[in-house]
Amino acid sequence: MRRFGFVTASILVGCAPIDLCSDDSYALSRCLEPSFEDSYYIEQSQLYFNTMDSNENRDLGPNYSEQVVRWEWPPWLKLTAFGRDDIIESDLLLRLYESTVPVRECRAFDEQPFGRCRVTFYYADHDGKGCPIYEEFTFNDDGEVTFIEAWSDLPGMLPMPEADTWAEGDEVSRLSARIPGLGNSAGAIDLDSEAMATAAGLDSDVADFVARARDWRAAWLVELEAAGDDLWERGCGW
Repeated sequence: MRRFGFVTASILVGCAPIDLCSDDSYALSRCLEPSFEDSYYIEQSQLYFNTMDSNENRDLGPNYSEQVVRWEWPPWLKLTAFGRDDIIESDLLLRLYESTVPVRECRAFDEQPFGRCRVTFYYADHDGKGCPIYEEFTFNDDGEVTFIEAWSDLPGMLPMPEADTWAEGDEVSRLSARIPGLGNSAGAIDLDSEAMATAAGLDSDVADFVARARDWRAAWLVELEAAGDDLWERGCGW
């Protein structure tokens, strides 16, 4: 369902203003209202972590949109999946690294991202040391996950002030809120649209996303090489 009224921003294309909610190609994620009960968004968020938890049914994941994006902020590797088939394939590859996610708190919100979680991963190779993560899930009107965004849940690495536990305030920096198209009913983005080009010209993070999405696997390999051997220590706070 499209939300009108509270998103009043518009941008100029040529001489004509474009309303960020009425135009599908420009619509931002917060233009949408929840289509389901809170329990649905909580369940879908939990199912995502089940795919990485060897104590759960890893074959039962969330409802991903065709163009679902997963973006993990440094020290993680930014764009780590783009598309339903790719994210399911990467979920299968993660099974090579035995892990559990026993510590989870997921909540639902009336504004995007509708699902938000604070969790701790434990990997068999990490000597019992936990890795705290804050993760958000953006949805379309059909209840499909369109954008997954993750941060290390450590001081200085989160997108919001420390006192804003669930990123509800105005001082939150999330990429999902800046990607045009995520706010149309399907949450469908178009890398080649005028809207995306305009957003990329105004926002270096959007430009970075678009560049990586052209060939996300190659970009991922470059990012992995640049991450260094202390990736886990920095990302998990060890």
